[in-house]
Amino acid sequence: MWTVDYYSEDVRLGIEALPAGIRASYARLTELLEEFGLELRMPHSRAMGQGLFELRPRGREGIARVFYCTRVGRRIVILHSFVKKTDKTPQRELDIARARQKEVCKP
Repeated sequence: MWTVDYYSEDVRLGIEALPAGIRASYARLTELLEEFGLELRMPHSRAMGQGLFELRPRGREGIARVFYCTRVGRRIVILHSFVKKTDKTPQRELDIARARQKEVCKP
């Protein structure tokens, strides 16, 4: 089993603020992440390169992305989340996740 932690309380609260359907999908994906860790793949999770991954929750309200990385000891750190409004992930969102990743996870 893997353990899921949050980069900060603000990140955890941001996920709690997601629309209900997306939040429910995130909860299920987190359970899968705790069970399968880095073995979790598409359509649930995708590698973004250099040790950064994204969870891909979706609900009737739309889709979101939740970036995470891993640490020693089978720990997963949730770095950043946002509701996706375009096909391409905005560079600003990716930059936030990568900056936080450098602070807490080794690529």
